Amino acid sequence: MHTDRKTAIISGLLLIAAAVAGVLSLAFTGAVNEQDYLIKLAENRTSMIIGALLESIMAFACAGIAIWLYPVLKRYDEALALGSVGFRIIEAVFFIVAAIGLLSLWTVSQEYVKAGATAGPHFQTVGALLLTVRFWASFVFAAIAFCLGALMYYYIFYQSRLIPRWLSGWGLIAIILHLAEVILTMFALVKPLSTIQFVMNLPIFLQEMALAVWLILKGFNPSAVVSR
Repeated sequence: MHTDRKTAIISGLLLIAAAVAGVLSLAFTGAVNEQDYLIKLAENRTSMIIGALLESIMAFACAGIAIWLYPVLKRYDEALALGSVGFRIIEAVFFIVAAIGLLSLWTVSQEYVKAGATAGPHFQTVGALLLTVRFWASFVFAAIAFCLGALMYYYIFYQSRLIPRWLSGWGLIAIILHLAEVILTMFALVKPLSTIQFVMNLPIFLQEMALAVWLILKGFNPSAVVSR
């Protein structure tokens, strides 16, 4: 198989893996959003472990996307291609931090339940601290790193015409909308997992799935590759 074709297919599969793992992780970690989350977490050990594993898979897949695209994109703009790799690795690191925070929350919940009636505000304070770490790591810093990294390779895609311009243009607009959502979330103007957040993030989710399908089925534009 031609190297560029293989790169396109693997990049597309990684895009799908990151999205699927991210969506599934929400289903397994829903207990952290409950009012009595410390009790709920203690009752759902398996779900928490699976959720943390899925978040880790998403992290590695996110970093892998930019790493696999780099050999192709560097032919058009090496600095931006390298920058996209750097930012998406930073994104992965923050998602790993969020996963560790989830497992730490489960440990705190176990101690909270064991303490029973004697459980004081100490456990709730530690739990709130770990939830805050998860929020900033996952919903803010990882999201910002994703936006910056994705903006770089979508710009290269748009300039090089490696993929149709309607697809890369859609990506640029969707990423800017997602970045706006992140900023609003950072200042508590939008709540995590709210309807508004879902609506603002839907365009980039659909675009990345469309990009994944395009890369797997069509690959890079042969005329753009040949002309380069």
